[in-house]
Amino acid sequence: MFFMDIRKVIITRQGRKFYAKNLDEDLHTQYGFVKKEDLKKAKEGDVLKSNTGNEFFIFDPYFIDLYRKIKRDAQIMPLKDIGLIIAETGINKESRVLDAGSGSGAVACFLASVAKEVITYEIREDFIEIVKANVEFLKLKNIKIKNKNIYKEIDDIDIDAIVLDLPEPWNALESCAKALKPGGFLVSYSPSVPQVADFVNAARKNESFVYLKTAEIVEREWEVEERRVRPKSKGLGHSGFLSFARKVKE
Repeated sequence: MFFMDIRKVIITRQGRKFYAKNLDEDLHTQYGFVKKEDLKKAKEGDVLKSNTGNEFFIFDPYFIDLYRKIKRDAQIMPLKDIGLIIAETGINKESRVLDAGSGSGAVACFLASVAKEVITYEIREDFIEIVKANVEFLKLKNIKIKNKNIYKEIDDIDIDAIVLDLPEPWNALESCAKALKPGGFLVSYSPSVPQVADFVNAARKNESFVYLKTAEIVEREWEVEERRVRPKSKGLGHSGFLSFARKVKE
């Protein structure tokens, strides 16, 4: 098992976040330590003080707090890109979603917090073990993990959205066409322009799909301190391109 349970989330007034995994131990930080007795008796939203007088706010962990601590092996898709997928496809509590390849399971796990059901395909057994551990850590009950090659087959049907994070997503078009409902969305995530071009050109030639758009999200965080407001030196720039198509006919 990769994880210990996260019992509490501790946030400083400076916005730094810490995780208390064991309430029988003091929590040590660069802002001083918080006594275990205070951690145990604190209620949701209480303010605690460290031995150096710094203030901490204490909370039970939300899904997003736990999600940020999942095991990562394969490079995972940033939240900014997952957010665009949800916004463009309208994935919701009634949706059945298929994801391939699983990698570390980050996309599947996040979508499972929104969707009715997520099925994730992965060909590597070592990645599947990581996905299983992350699903267990996040206590998700609506994910099915399958050791399958989506280029060759999909044994699931009536899917509302398929998300591909693959080297050659254009090779999955035929199997995706069989799995998606009419009106369902196909999303391809690719880091390079040639991959985007090959996928979009293939989707345009495939009569089962209509190509919608390709986009990328660039995130720039800002520092705000009184009237000193400026972009942070390091931002989250290009991570990948998202191409969207929609199933139009059987």
